[in-house]
Formats: sequence, C-alpha cells, structure tokens
Amino acid sequence: MQIFSIHQYDSFWIFLSVSISIPYLASSISGFVAPTRKGPEKLTNYESGIEPKGTTWIQFQICYYMFALVFTVSDVETVFLYPWAVSFKELGLFAFIEVIIFIFILVVGLVHAWRKGASEWR
Repeated sequence: MQIFSIHQYDSFWIFLSVSISIPYLASSISGFVAPTRKGPEKLTNYESGIEPKGTTWIQFQICYYMFALVFTVSDVETVFLYPWAVSFKELGLFAFIEVIIFIFILVVGLVHAWRKGASEWR
C-alpha cells in the first residue's frame, strides 16, 4: 500500500518548473532583442549626454542618509499599526499592551535618533 502517490504532485512540479524557467526565459529573450550598440555617450560617466565637469566622486554627508533612514523606519513601522487598529475589538487587552510596547520602542528609537542629530538637516 502506497501512502503518497507521485501523480498527485504533477501540478506542483509543472508550476515549479514554469516559475523557475520564466526569469531565465525573460533574461535570455531580452539579451537577444536588446540593441548592443555602444557609442561614446554610453561610455561616459553619465548617460544624460552632458560631459561631467570635474571629478565625479562627491562626498555626501551622513546626515542625509540618517534623516532618510529615520523617516523610512518610522514610516514603515507605523504601517504595522493599521491592521491592529482594524481588528482592535477582536484582539483584546493583550494585543493592546503589545501595541503600547511597540509604540514605546518606536518613540525610544526616535528620541535616540533625535539626540544623535539624525533629524537635523544641515
């Protein structure tokens, strides 16, 4: 007596082979169809057609990255509050306490970033 039948997984194997082959097919088709002409404009540092003046290496201050990082983290993390707010009545007191802890951790991180100067735009 055989417990697992091989034939019951046929659709799985077909789906798996199709999903693995699609990226390879898309990559190979675009390699054949795309033009491969390389002119002098393509070989410059910028592809806008304007010749760069001076050095192309510019040092950016870290405060811009820190400002963007703090914004992104606070923005993405607060999105997690929406599903909780939608199902607030069904979740109960335990979920409410968890969300209070979650908001507290967000505020502590924001205060820490503020003290380190990540929210200052110089």
